[in-house]
Amino acid sequence: MKKVVLAACNAKYIHSNLALRYLSRFRDNNRRHLIKTVEFTINQRADFIVEELFRMQPDVILFSCYIWNVEILRQICPVLKKILPACQIGLGGPEVSYDSEDFLQNNPSVDLILRGEGEMVFSELLEHWDNGNPAFLSEIRGLTFREGEEIVSTPQQDALDLALLPFPYDEDFGDVQNQIIYYETSRGCPYHCGYCLSSVESGVRFVPLDKVLPDLQKFLDAKVRQVKLIDRTFNCKKGHAMAIWQYLHEHDNGVTNFHFEITADLIDDQTINFLKQVRKGLFQFEIGVQSTNPQTIRAIERNVDFAALSEIVRKIKQGGNIHQHLDLIAGLPYEDFASFGRSFNDVYALQPEQLQLGFLKVLKGSMIHQRQKEFSIVYHDTAPYEVLTTHRLPYADTLRLKYIEEMVERYYNSGRFIHTLAYLVPRYDSPFAFYEQLSQYWVAGRYHEQAVSKLGIYDMIWKFANKNPQVDARKLQWLIKFDLTLHEKPKKLPEWLTVSNETRWRKEILAFYSSQTQMQRYLPQYWEEGKRATMRQTHLEVFGDGAEAKAILFDYGNRDLLGNAAYQTISLNEND
Repeated sequence: MKKVVLAACNAKYIHSNLALRYLSRFRDNNRRHLIKTVEFTINQRADFIVEELFRMQPDVILFSCYIWNVEILRQICPVLKKILPACQIGLGGPEVSYDSEDFLQNNPSVDLILRGEGEMVFSELLEHWDNGNPAFLSEIRGLTFREGEEIVSTPQQDALDLALLPFPYDEDFGDVQNQIIYYETSRGCPYHCGYCLSSVESGVRFVPLDKVLPDLQKFLDAKVRQVKLIDRTFNCKKGHAMAIWQYLHEHDNGVTNFHFEITADLIDDQTINFLKQVRKGLFQFEIGVQSTNPQTIRAIERNVDFAALSEIVRKIKQGGNIHQHLDLIAGLPYEDFASFGRSFNDVYALQPEQLQLGFLKVLKGSMIHQRQKEFSIVYHDTAPYEVLTTHRLPYADTLRLKYIEEMVERYYNSGRFIHTLAYLVPRYDSPFAFYEQLSQYWVAGRYHEQAVSKLGIYDMIWKFANKNPQVDARKLQWLIKFDLTLHEKPKKLPEWLTVSNETRWRKEILAFYSSQTQMQRYLPQYWEEGKRATMRQTHLEVFGDGAEAKAILFDYGNRDLLGNAAYQTISLNEND
């Protein structure tokens, strides 16, 4: 029996690899064959990964291959072939499925590639290796492999019956402790967006609900923190999506969050009315906008009505219970710097909880890859094949957008500057102008050359904003202090953050924590823990000057998905 290692090199430690779990558990492969699954990250040394795999002394190593790990695999595989010459090395995944013959031609240390869906291919390979199956590799569909000096590709596997998929995790979820948990209820996408590999596939297949719902119940029973569904367009079939959403609403455990990638303009008023009923934090939506430039939308064949999408996003936001992540892609055809700025402002106006600004990846097999010369797209030769220039976007503008992206990540998407940004952004010509000027200040100050501390991030925006004559410096101090306190109890503050009402209200704040009436009124969940324990978990401070001063109570034991503490405005007079 061959010893087979299924290996992943994830982008981050918190990520987990769903594909390998399916391969291992499909048809009880992990019980019937000698299989070990191991996960690394691309941030680990290539030599360390090689050492760990060598110690396992495998007969076969199969890697899950994507744009984010293919370059480190190009380093690892040749070394493994030298130190384990008898070991067969194979790859599978989207990065190698569309040019498998060229990949083998250019990477002699790799012996075979599993193309497309891998569950059936892998199972047939195991039978071939372990059970004396006389079938030659040429009889296993979905393979590209070496046969002497030749490279051979067999026909594609038939689409898998998704009812056959196993539940991919251990019962106690110990195999994904402290990692993001992924799940899928469908494969394929009804759209044919030119930048996406889904454009080369046809149709959507769904996992039957009588399998999906019991699987989801396992996540609920275990009270895992978050499940990310990787369906490309989760709500493309209303009945399927609504059945799942209704089940999760009815069986909500009060803890687990479910993340879905959806198309907003498919949501109708009936669905909106339902979504308003679900617990705050139960659902999280990711919505791809990519661009609001009509010419760009036509060029990438993305049939999304931004006006309809915007209306739905606003209706969902009115419910106040669902985090929305909206995505933009820089470097698409017909999108120059100014045009992208308009797209950015359009999306920013919708006030999503997160605005993801990504850059075009020229993926092999996609329409954009086939038409790259038409749009004068120049991109990195190595994965993730990110755009450098286009017919409308010179590299100088790509670079400007890179630092705008960094500012959006550090200040907007971090969730640490919600109130600060709400005050500052309207004092500039547009949201895009604000982030552009902020990024210019960042580069001019050489912040991009160094590791900037958490307090350094606050320091930078303070110095930047004070150059704007429309900014009230003292009001800004209060807002920055409020945002900082939302994330953690204030201990060490920047030297310039001098606003404080501590002396004026110290007596009343201490009295609050000693008052049974106040504690049972505002913090009943902490009353039995005692005064000191409660003060460690909470913070009470009076923010603002004069008539605008308000006593704010922060509860760090109750946070939202962005890490912000729950808070409430209270009265320090127990008789009020």
